[in-house]
Amino acid sequence: MLMVKERRPAIRTLRGWAISVLQEAGAIRECEEHGWMQDRADPHARERALTIARQDPPFSISQDEAAAAVKDMLDSIGDTCPECPPDCG
Repeated sequence: MLMVKERRPAIRTLRGWAISVLQEAGAIRECEEHGWMQDRADPHARERALTIARQDPPFSISQDEAAAAVKDMLDSIGDTCPECPPDCG
């Protein structure tokens, strides 16, 4: 049986690509109420995101640059939504 690898949608920026990789790996999630990205603090998901970045970087981006973009994006995302009350999550 012929297997076809599903391609990710075209992303116009490296930042957008890094966010999509982090979401695909389950390392971040979106606040359902406000839309802010939240770090899930899952070390296995972070490692999956870095593996995806190294194995399938965007065109003309090296594996190291792709992994660095994912790490930079993770570092810029908090684990709480800035608009939610502290007990909301």
